Amino acid sequence: MSPEFEAGIDASGRLLAEERAGDNAPPLSVSELSAILKRTVEDRFGHVRLRGEISGFKRAASGHIYLCLKDDNAVIDGVMWKGGAARLPFAPQDGVEVIATGKLTTYPGRSKYQIVIDRMELAGEGALMALLEKLKAKLSAEGLFDGSRKRQLPFMPRTIGVVTSPTGAVIRDILHRLEDRCPTHVLVWPVLVQGQGAAEQVARAVRGFSAMEPGGAVPRPDLVIVARGGGSIEDLWSFNEEIVVRAVAECSIPIISAVGHETDTTLCDHAADMRAPTPTAAAEMAVPVRADLMAMLKEQGLRMERAVRRCAGQARERLDMQIRLMPTLDTLLAPQRQRLDQLSDNLGNGLRHRLADARAALNQAGGALRPALLHQQLSRARERVDRLRLRPDYLTRIVHDQATAFDRLSRLFISVNPDLPLRRGFARVMAGGQLVKSVAGAQAAGTVTLHFSDGAIGAAIEGGPPSSPLEKPQPPAISPATRPSRKPREGEERRQQDLFS
Repeated sequence: MSPEFEAGIDASGRLLAEERAGDNAPPLSVSELSAILKRTVEDRFGHVRLRGEISGFKRAASGHIYLCLKDDNAVIDGVMWKGGAARLPFAPQDGVEVIATGKLTTYPGRSKYQIVIDRMELAGEGALMALLEKLKAKLSAEGLFDGSRKRQLPFMPRTIGVVTSPTGAVIRDILHRLEDRCPTHVLVWPVLVQGQGAAEQVARAVRGFSAMEPGGAVPRPDLVIVARGGGSIEDLWSFNEEIVVRAVAECSIPIISAVGHETDTTLCDHAADMRAPTPTAAAEMAVPVRADLMAMLKEQGLRMERAVRRCAGQARERLDMQIRLMPTLDTLLAPQRQRLDQLSDNLGNGLRHRLADARAALNQAGGALRPALLHQQLSRARERVDRLRLRPDYLTRIVHDQATAFDRLSRLFISVNPDLPLRRGFARVMAGGQLVKSVAGAQAAGTVTLHFSDGAIGAAIEGGPPSSPLEKPQPPAISPATRPSRKPREGEERRQQDLFS
């Protein structure tokens, strides 16, 4: 037995644990110990407030929030259930310093302790401004604050939509100012302007105005005013929420942001098409002064009337000057009147001459239409038709002449056939595809091909030219008996002779 094993045996020499006299600490299970720790921690730290920086922020699909709170030397896990997370007045982010209120508890599954957060607030104005600047930089990088996105406000909106609290002084100031300047139809979308759920209501109202269809039962606003009175940065924080800023930037209707006093600035002001220092100033920007418009219209009407009168006077003067320079009516019509009298005198003579010429033409045409003359022309036409009629003897003669010409061409073709003499024992001498016509040509070629009537054979030329020239072969005389005979046709005896005669 090893010394280590002997050391593990108690003095009684037993391996199994058993209760000893005076031992009042019974063994606990891990679950029992974890439950005791959990009750102890929750009883001792049932209500705590922790200040720390958010790290590892995560929002689960169930709506719960999981995060860590840390400082320079320590870190603690935290959880915020769905109900408390929905009541948060701001959107938590990593790096934001907050004060969390809740209770400590343990998580037995991992032997860790954590804080269950009931309420979470920003740790001072500095943390709030840091969160504001971080969100501003994010939205600015996306282009939501670009000046190119700003739209021109309508000059005279027919309907104005106002997003504000229906019970505050803001809506009364806006309505009173619009009534003084230019009475306009106003649609109020009541919302909360601070506290829990205010940001969601403001965003829903802006998107609601933007989604309205033109020509519906409720007139679609031509301009939207998002307004709220002054307050601290915490009071105005709803208008810094990302959901509100995006809704304002995406609105299809021009928007004026009038949140707080002149020194207050929110992210909603940057995203809107126009920022007003106060809600009253927003009403002044929205519509012109009706009295000024009436005065301007009156002045424009007077100027237009004076301009028309001046133009009419100048035109009347020019017309009078033109009338004085124009000739009178008698002067203009005198040549035409004289021409009319001349044509009236010539009209009768012209008609009489025309009638006489027509009678002469009629008499001439009537003389040509005598029956005897017509019968004579008809007889001549019949004679021409008879001459043109195709007679059988004429066609027979044409066919005979064409057959004779064809027979003559056939004989000529047979006589010029180069292979016809080969049948009578002659041979054609070829060298390289060329016809050899002399001895010198054959000697120059050296090798020739002899073509007979039944085929061709090669031959080599040997020796020089013969001592005496060869006599030219005489073509055999063709006896009359060997001549092809053909019974001449009628009328052909003197027209064609035999090619071999």
